[in-house]
Amino acid sequence: MGSTSAHGENTTGEGLGRRDLIKRSAALGLIAVPTMSFLSACASGGGDESTKGPVKAPTSKENPFGVAKGGKLDVVVFKGGYGDDYAKAWEAAFDKKWGTTSSHLATQEITSKLQPRFNGGNPPDVVDDSGAQQIKLDVLVKGGQLADLTPVLDAPSLDDPAKKVRDMLIPGTVEQGMQGGKFVSLNYVYTVWGLWYSGKLFKEKGWPVPKTWDEFLDVCTKAKDAGIGGLAHQGKFPYYINVAIMDLIAKKGGLDAMKAIDNLEPNAFENNPVALAAVEAVYEVVEKGLLMPGTNGLTHTESQTAWNQYKAAFITSGSWLENEQLKQTPDDFDMQFLPMPVLADSKLPFEAIRAGAGEPFIVPEKAGNKAGGLEFIRSMLSREWSTLFAQQANSLTIVKDGVDPSVKLRPGTTSAVAALKAAGENTFNYRYPDWYSEMDTEIQNASNELMAKRIQPKEWIKRAQAAVNKATKDPNAKNNKRS
Repeated sequence: MGSTSAHGENTTGEGLGRRDLIKRSAALGLIAVPTMSFLSACASGGGDESTKGPVKAPTSKENPFGVAKGGKLDVVVFKGGYGDDYAKAWEAAFDKKWGTTSSHLATQEITSKLQPRFNGGNPPDVVDDSGAQQIKLDVLVKGGQLADLTPVLDAPSLDDPAKKVRDMLIPGTVEQGMQGGKFVSLNYVYTVWGLWYSGKLFKEKGWPVPKTWDEFLDVCTKAKDAGIGGLAHQGKFPYYINVAIMDLIAKKGGLDAMKAIDNLEPNAFENNPVALAAVEAVYEVVEKGLLMPGTNGLTHTESQTAWNQYKAAFITSGSWLENEQLKQTPDDFDMQFLPMPVLADSKLPFEAIRAGAGEPFIVPEKAGNKAGGLEFIRSMLSREWSTLFAQQANSLTIVKDGVDPSVKLRPGTTSAVAALKAAGENTFNYRYPDWYSEMDTEIQNASNELMAKRIQPKEWIKRAQAAVNKATKDPNAKNNKRS
C-alpha cells in the first residue's frame, strides 16, 4: 500500500495558503484573542497561555468533550499490517468537521519515537500503540500516562445519539481495554488468530483442510514430500508461534485453562497435562522436520512472503495478514483462514477461535489536545469511520455491523468472517500479553528456544511457569482477574 494519501495533503511550502496561515495563527493564539491572552498573562504574573492556543470549547451533546475549532491534532499510528491510509482518511474527515490541522506520523518505531515525548510531558493526542516496538500499556498505566477513556463510552454515539457509544461495540471490547480496573485503551480491530493457507495450492494438491492436529501433521508431511515446507513461522518474532501453542491449550483445556494463565495460577503451565500436550504437539512439527527450512531465522514479512510463494502449506497469524501481504500475494492465491486444528479430547470444538479486539488506540493523559483525542476515538466508533477502515485496511472493527454491506471484502477477510460466524459463542482471547508484558516476552523467548530445538517441551513449561510466578508480584495483579 502506498504511503501517499488519496485525500490530499499539503506537504510543500507552497501548499501553505493564507487560510492555513490564519488557521494556524488562531491555533497558536497569535490572532483574534490578543487582549484576553495579555490580560490572563498579567493576572497570573506571566505564563505561556498565549502560545498554547484553544484546546477546550464549551461542551454540548454534539461536542461532549469540548473540542476547540481550529486547533491542532497530533496523531501517531503504527504502520504495520493495516498500513496508514485509513488514518489519513480519518484525519481528513476530522479536520473537515472540526477545522483542525492534523499532523500525521506513521512509524513502526513507536517506543523510540514516543518514549522521549511521554517522558518530556508532550505526548501526541492519539496513538495507535501497536507492533513489536509498542510502548507497553501496563508500563504506561503504572506511570499514570494514559487518559481514562470511559467518558467516550458514555458519550452519545454519532450513528444514533439516543444510544451511548458503548452500546455500539462488540461484546468484550471494553474488557479487553481494561488495565488495573480502568478503561485505558480502545482495541479497535476485531481480529481472529489461527492458521492460514492458500486455497489455490490446496486445490491443486488435493489436500484436505485439516480439523484435527493429526490431520494437520498429515498435510504438513504431504507438503514435505512435495518439496514444500509444512509450517512457516515468523522465527524472529515468536509471538506468532505462540498463537499455535496458546490456541491448543485453550481448545484442549477449555476456557478454564486460558483463565488459569491470565489469573497467574500456580498450575497454569506446570503439573498441567493440557499445557504439556499443546507444547509437545507444536514440538512434533520441529522434530519431524515439518517446518519450512530457514523459517526460524526470518522476520514476519520474510516468512509470510515465502509462504505467499508457495514454499509452505501453513502459517500462523492474525487477520491483519491479508492486508500486510497485499503486494506479495499472487492474485489467484485465494488466502484462507483456518481455526487451530484440535488435539484429542479437546473441550472446545474445532470451530472455536481466538478472536477479539486488537490494535490498541490510546489518548495520553498529558495530550495537548486531549478533547480532540477523545473526540477522535468517538469518531472511530462510527459506522462511517469503521467502513473507511474496512475499505483501506481489509479488516473488521469492533463496531457492531460496522461495515457498509456494499463494501466488498477480500478472500482472507471473507473467510475470517465466515469462521467467526461458524464459531458463534465459541470464541476466546487471552489477556496476559496486555496485563503482563514481561511475562509475555519470557514465554516468547522460551518458544524461540523450543522451535530452534535448543530446549524440550518440559523445559518450556518450566520457563513459562517461572514467568507466571514472577508476574504475581506485579502491583496490578490484584486488579487483573478473570472470573
